[in-house]
Amino acid sequence: MHNRHGCGQIPRMSGEIVVCSHCGRRNRVPGATPGVPRCGNCHQPLPWIANATDTTFAAVAEQSALPVVVDLWATWCGPCRMVSPALEQVARELAGNVKLVKVDVDAAPTLSRRFDVKAVPTLLIMHDGKVLARKSGAAPASALRQWADTTLAGIR
Repeated sequence: MHNRHGCGQIPRMSGEIVVCSHCGRRNRVPGATPGVPRCGNCHQPLPWIANATDTTFAAVAEQSALPVVVDLWATWCGPCRMVSPALEQVARELAGNVKLVKVDVDAAPTLSRRFDVKAVPTLLIMHDGKVLARKSGAAPASALRQWADTTLAGIR
C-alpha cells in the first residue's frame, strides 16, 4: 500500500486515548498498527478498541495481529448502546489478547452486506481475516466474555 508515510507502510489512524489500568498513564492507541499496544510508561498491554469503516476495516480488523471482536451496531439501536459498555469491559479484561472493532452498519453498508447483517447488534470473532464465531443481540459482559473465551480457546 502506498501512502504519504512511504511505500508499504500500514496507514496510521489517529487512535483513541486509553488510560492504563496499571499506572494511570494516558496513551494514544492507533486503530491500525503492527503488534499489540502497550503502555509507554509501564509496558503493560492496553485494551485495544477501534472504529472501522468500509475503507479502514481491512487495516483495522483483518490485518490485526490479535483476534478481533467485531461489533456491528447502529446509532439508533437501543440494545447496541447496552452491549457497547459490556464489550468494552471484555476488551479491558482481555487486553493484549483481543482487539474490539466497532462498525456502524449505517456508515458501512458494504461491510453490512458482506457480513449479512440482519439485526444489530451482530458480533463476530475474527482471526487472520476469517470469521470464527457469530452472535446476534445484546448480552451481559459475563456471557460475552464466556463466548469470547470459548471461541478463542481454539486458537491459543
